[in-house]
Amino acid sequence: MTQQGREKSSSLPLVAAIDLGSNSFHMIVARVDQGEIRPIERLGKKVQLAAGLNEHDEITADAMKRGFSCLKQFAQYLAGHKFQAVRVVGTNALRKARNSDAFVEKAQSILGYPVDIIAGREEARLIYLGVAQTQSDDNERRLVMDIGGGSTEFVIGERFEPKLMESLHMGCVVFTDRFFGSGELTPQRFQSAYYAARLELLNIEKAFTRQGWVDAVGSSGSIRAVSSILQATGESETITRDSLEMLKQKVLKFNQINRVRFPGLKPDRQTIFPAGLAILIAGFDALGIERMRYSDGALREGVLHDMLGRDRHEDVRERTINALISRYHVDENQALRVMTHAQNCFSMVADTWQLSAEDLELLSRATRVCQIGLDISHTQYHRHGAYLIDNSDLMGFSKGEQRQLALLVRGHRRSISKSLLSGWPKEMSRRLLHLTILLRIASVLSHGRDDSLPEYSMSASGSTISLFFPDCWIEQHPLTAANFEAERSYLARIGFKLVVA
Repeated sequence: MTQQGREKSSSLPLVAAIDLGSNSFHMIVARVDQGEIRPIERLGKKVQLAAGLNEHDEITADAMKRGFSCLKQFAQYLAGHKFQAVRVVGTNALRKARNSDAFVEKAQSILGYPVDIIAGREEARLIYLGVAQTQSDDNERRLVMDIGGGSTEFVIGERFEPKLMESLHMGCVVFTDRFFGSGELTPQRFQSAYYAARLELLNIEKAFTRQGWVDAVGSSGSIRAVSSILQATGESETITRDSLEMLKQKVLKFNQINRVRFPGLKPDRQTIFPAGLAILIAGFDALGIERMRYSDGALREGVLHDMLGRDRHEDVRERTINALISRYHVDENQALRVMTHAQNCFSMVADTWQLSAEDLELLSRATRVCQIGLDISHTQYHRHGAYLIDNSDLMGFSKGEQRQLALLVRGHRRSISKSLLSGWPKEMSRRLLHLTILLRIASVLSHGRDDSLPEYSMSASGSTISLFFPDCWIEQHPLTAANFEAERSYLARIGFKLVVA
């Protein structure tokens, strides 16, 4: 590369994705050049967070120490460069851990970036996106299988669009602990792991075989290890059922998992390789897979491309919101009224309340879905809507983002429970409360479904919120006045004074 080329390359924006996996933590750093992502650095370390969960599903102190030690290395790299965007995602072990909040809080302080714990199907979507970026851009339907430390994801999709996604509770670390915890490697233990995986796969067999695919692709550590061993031993790099059976017979000769040795198998994967192999064989048998190729793309590559898509305004979260609106028959005209008033009120108090563009984005999405509970019942529909949002797999959203969205929907009408905001960090609690108030006021302004409201102004000072309408307008509209009177009472219970004149 010429000196001019090096200077141009070094000036390109940097992005990074960090994957806090159940087995290993990984970071990928890339430059964005002409809309393309070009990886320049990969860092990773075996942490085995899943193996560090105790009988109460809490991450032990030793496992936390291993994780934080790795993150400090990532943090040093991040601090030495300027990044356009960084995203950190946590997967199965953090989804399962009862004390994940404590881990996340410390991790965020080390890295200086928020940590998003993502749902299983969101993990599957991002994995598929990462794999699809490494494949030829054809129209053939493909199956992607990704064996992680705590979960295994299956996706069927076409080009860059996933069609069917599932995340199953089986992984090479948790299965190693469950079936090979004593270190013994016997045919009986291997078969027990295989049949446990087959039982998990019963939940998806029919749906996936009915959907069908042309090409099968595997990603991440366990499948990479199988592919590497096959290549190192002179076999075809394509994984077949026969080659898996051959590997199984060789694995069983070792008798102890810490004695497993193969050309091409990294030392840090030796003990978890038998469990990963059992899961892979079960996947082949349950879904009738004949051949599988390995792909270097996986979750972290998918996170990078998803971030790039968001920068280009191809945000999958918008598709998710639109799907909710359609599925639950939302009155889109009314949703638009609420959103218009919410955005208007937001613009008048954003500086006072120190709200950001991301806050406006969250508020706007909440206005569009706050009615979804009406499809279940008008009574307590805000509670129904919050439940649907909190317990659905919302593609593109982290679990934290879902919780925030659900909180706004839950709090947008009737009384606001102080417990609704408990458990959130102080600054986030303040921000969510202000957004909830804005959504409530927008809902009152939209209650009459009147598109001819006069111009109004809104201001905030301390705990006082003031709304001003043209002279005598509020007196001439008794229904609106009554709605604001009720709202004044609700807000007074949480320490806010509402003035309407």
